[in-house]
Amino acid sequence: MKKFPEGFLWGAATSAYQIEGAVDVDGKGESIWDRFTGESGDRGDIACDHYRRWREDVELLGELNVNAYRFSLAWPRLFPTGSGPLERRGLDHYDRLLDALLERGIEPVVTLYHWDLPQALEDTGGWRNRETMERFAEYAATCFDAYGDRVRWWLTINEPWIVGLLGYLHGLHAPGYKGDVLGEVTVFHHLLLAHGRAVQELRARGGESKIGFAPNLSPHYPASEDAADLAVSDASDG
Repeated sequence: MKKFPEGFLWGAATSAYQIEGAVDVDGKGESIWDRFTGESGDRGDIACDHYRRWREDVELLGELNVNAYRFSLAWPRLFPTGSGPLERRGLDHYDRLLDALLERGIEPVVTLYHWDLPQALEDTGGWRNRETMERFAEYAATCFDAYGDRVRWWLTINEPWIVGLLGYLHGLHAPGYKGDVLGEVTVFHHLLLAHGRAVQELRARGGESKIGFAPNLSPHYPASEDAADLAVSDASDG
């Protein structure tokens, strides 16, 4: 019987806005998802209440016998306006979470950006503004310095294609901006620059941590071996 290799990571995954709640607790700033969902009334102010109940959630992860957990840091929980003074209470929260995971033998896989841009940065153009890339690099550097002694696996940006397509072209995700293709490409460009700047910051610190981003993969399979089916499958695969 085939076996998974030694050290294979079996895990669970979440993102900050989808589970934390506590949107205005301990100095957290407003995110674009707080603003976007507030307009429709379908808000994540409580969600799973993970910010308060994280100890219970770590226990649940232990009961699942996973050896890895991917989660995201909330940028506006650390920097309420995207830059400037660091909110120590937010930093300490993730400190405690990391320590609890490691005590359980659970490897943390940390995402720096899972779509919850500080609203203050969106007010100055968000990912359409090249300066947001530099603010992201500063935020990433802070995270590397604070948590790099315990985190071996980093993800810079979750599904950048979705950020640009649904957030800045179709307006279906936060910040709900309906733009044009040129604007969308600009967003993609700045997201990739932000990824690159974060990679530079991590590598400048040395160590053996790994870093990448999380693409959204949509595999397509042909309905048959017919040439037309193969062509359509190949064109849409990715």
